[in-house]
Amino acid sequence: MWLAASALALAANTAAAQPGTPLQALFEQAWQLQPEARALPLRRQAAQAQRSSADAWTPEPAALELESKTDRVGSRQGEREYTVGLALPLWLPGERARRAALGDAELQAVHSAAQAAQLQLAGRVRDAWWQWQRACGELTLAQDQEGSAKALEADVARRLAAGDMARSDHYQAQAGVAQAQAAVAQARGGCTAARTALTALGGGPQLPVAGDSLGMESTPALGQAPGVPPEHPTLAEGERQAALARRQAELIAVQTRANPELTLSAASARGQAGESYQQSVTLGVRLPLGAGVRAQAREAAALAQALEADTRVQRERERLAADIQSAQAQAGAAAAQEQAMARNAELARATRGFVAKAFSLGEADWPTRLRVEQDAQLAERQWQRARVDAAAATSTLRQALGLLPE
Repeated sequence: MWLAASALALAANTAAAQPGTPLQALFEQAWQLQPEARALPLRRQAAQAQRSSADAWTPEPAALELESKTDRVGSRQGEREYTVGLALPLWLPGERARRAALGDAELQAVHSAAQAAQLQLAGRVRDAWWQWQRACGELTLAQDQEGSAKALEADVARRLAAGDMARSDHYQAQAGVAQAQAAVAQARGGCTAARTALTALGGGPQLPVAGDSLGMESTPALGQAPGVPPEHPTLAEGERQAALARRQAELIAVQTRANPELTLSAASARGQAGESYQQSVTLGVRLPLGAGVRAQAREAAALAQALEADTRVQRERERLAADIQSAQAQAGAAAAQEQAMARNAELARATRGFVAKAFSLGEADWPTRLRVEQDAQLAERQWQRARVDAAAATSTLRQALGLLPE
């Protein structure tokens, strides 16, 4: 647990020390457009108002009572009585403190729900971001291969004119250019589609140009068997919901009856017309009877909800622990693969350079030149994919740890 907590602190310090990445900027922009973000201030206001109600003098607003009584309707003769009263609801024993605890739990639940919504959005943004990076990386690679194919075709045309190569070889080189152009068109369509999906989350015109920044996030430092961070947003939301249900059950446990009322009234009455009015004051207490099985049913329902939330949190903790271990293993494997593919691509580029020079001098045959070119293109594609996969695996690990984009 302490390793995970240290990773959270390290990631927070790193994010504070470094400027925000395009991925982080995209996430923050997308969050501002979410319904949860726009409704969050009002939800906080409602929860704060609920909490403030526990500080009031009465559990419910006071009631004003006005009464007029006569024994002769429509006549000014006979008896008259006018009464003005005030009914003040009273707190039940322990009700005020438990309502305050419920209000605090509601405030925490609103905060944790917002964090959980942010983490869910972060997962969607990360997925769309790396799909876009993969698609546009394929476009860049296809464009480079088109340039290489054109250069190769020009080399073959020069040697064809010199009589060193057959026309069929030139046709084959031209076919390679056409295939590269088709690959560019296909990759451009995929890049555009991925960009559209990303902008739908809130990127808009502020979306950076593909290739300007890969948007790789920092790798959190974890042990061999990292645990679930104690403040993981998904767990925190479940725990806050369970606490909210328990506070609700505790409040219901003392609300076994309606609130008693203190009544204070002043009356002015006369016996007959012409007599002087007599004043009187009445002080009383209204004590409702118990709610019985209805209160028990409400309490049992709240306790059942709390038990369900606690059980759900436990299952979620086990799932998250497995996801973190899996993501950590995948991130390590992807990083090792990226290093190997980078070395392979470096060697393939060096080999292509030597063979291309030899081919231009007539010291290498056409099949060897074509095979080396294809090997170099395959190595570049593998390295490009491994590079994006390694960065995406780091994002997946941070997502599993409950960390937002940075």
